[in-house]
Amino acid sequence: MAQKKGSRVSEDAEVLREVPLQAVLLADSFAQKFRPITLERPKVLLPLVNVPMIDYTLAWLESVGVEEVFIFCCAHSKLVVDYLDSSQWARQPSFLVQKIESHDSTSAGDALRRIYDLNVIRGDFILVSGDTVSNMCLTQALKEHKERRKKDMLAVMTMVIKQSKPSSLTHQTRLGNDELLMAIDPETKQLLYYEDKADHSKGLISLDKMLLAANPAVYLHNDMQDCYIDICSPEVLSLFTDNFDYQHLRRHFVKGLLVDDVMGYKIFTHEIHSSYAARIDNFRSYDTVSKDILHRWTYPFVPDVQFSGNCPIIKLDRRGMYRAPDVTQSRSALVGPFTLVGKGTTIGDNTTITNSVIREGCTIGCNVSIEGSYIWKNVTIQDDCKLSHAIVCDGVVIKTGSVLEPGVILSFKVVVGQQFAVPAYSKVSLLPQPVKQDSDEELEYADSGSGFVESSAITSASDVANGEFNSKSSTNSERWGTSEVGVSGAGYIWSVCEGGLEEEWRHSVAPIPADKLAEFSPKCSC
Repeated sequence: MAQKKGSRVSEDAEVLREVPLQAVLLADSFAQKFRPITLERPKVLLPLVNVPMIDYTLAWLESVGVEEVFIFCCAHSKLVVDYLDSSQWARQPSFLVQKIESHDSTSAGDALRRIYDLNVIRGDFILVSGDTVSNMCLTQALKEHKERRKKDMLAVMTMVIKQSKPSSLTHQTRLGNDELLMAIDPETKQLLYYEDKADHSKGLISLDKMLLAANPAVYLHNDMQDCYIDICSPEVLSLFTDNFDYQHLRRHFVKGLLVDDVMGYKIFTHEIHSSYAARIDNFRSYDTVSKDILHRWTYPFVPDVQFSGNCPIIKLDRRGMYRAPDVTQSRSALVGPFTLVGKGTTIGDNTTITNSVIREGCTIGCNVSIEGSYIWKNVTIQDDCKLSHAIVCDGVVIKTGSVLEPGVILSFKVVVGQQFAVPAYSKVSLLPQPVKQDSDEELEYADSGSGFVESSAITSASDVANGEFNSKSSTNSERWGTSEVGVSGAGYIWSVCEGGLEEEWRHSVAPIPADKLAEFSPKCSC
């Protein structure tokens, strides 16, 4: 490892007192888990209970006293910048939003090295991604971090964690992530070991005996959730700059520091209990966090509170249903609790909607069943359709009698033909599936490298706001002929990558299938 460069931050006490609380927000996940949707729209602008994801993160940062936030934009950077410039965040006098665009950063490490080069961070800062939802107060965590830094300048990071017991069968958390194994000093809260890819097949874990010998007490946890909210010293940026092999925040940086005995840098943890914090890493966590928002665990960041200028007007009724103005609902239609229906939506006779989110301008026909699904803007669902645990993006048309099996993803402007059943876990897009899976416009990090492909599927931030798209792939029936999604349909069904079938159901919005749970259950020895 290269030696650490000198800190650029002034040690003068007067200067340090004047440094505002800063944050770095990564507006790119550097992952591919939201494909094919993110080929056409940046992940941070995807609607989360009808509000762009990034608004939750920015509203929280503002609420905890952050005065200046640097938003690092990679994938679809123009769309993100245009959205921010047209939003309330561009007009907050005590909350300065600075945009940083990059077209060649392929990882979180690249992003942090770029920020170091810009020399804009002047003290301890908050590091968070734009897909994070939280209502925690940072006061105590910041206090602990600063007090540790006064005593030990090698204490460079404090990670926020929260108890979250994983499934004893699947070793998976409710957010769809693998079980996390952490070793923590119970007295100092120092992080000693971090493993998010543990092999549970043998029921054993392997720890360095020196870790146990060097620490009088070590607590092993498999019931903690990493909230991906970090309080960092400026040295974190210089460490990324000195080590170009650091790409991933956890896999490379955190694990790298934990095994480095030469430099001696330390990472500590701060556990939250009653507060909420979660990152949307995959479709299952999208579903989980959406339901948490509807159940008000994220208060005050809930649908009926105008926590940002981009929040639609929503009212909560006594039955726990969220409804916007100008909803037209048949008297025979049934909308259950913990469901949200957006402005201008119409719902036909004998239709049932439960545990779902419906955005603005949707037309839902008669005898339709929608369960546990997310219907985005200007979607048309004709009569006698059945949707179960699906995500349906803007402008989609689902024709009469069609069925979406659990886990289906329909990207923008897809058309499902009449009486067609879309198989479970299918992902359908007007864009053909890329031949090279790690080459897309998202600039997302992958172990084998990443590429850059320019896309013109969406041309402006107003397109994002209005649900309008200029896809090169036409929905004209002549263009599609015999479609993969039924007669007069439009869209390509993406194939599952080799070895990716298990990931599909693990990361899906659909509940884990009963047959999969049965496979994990201990076999009876009679």
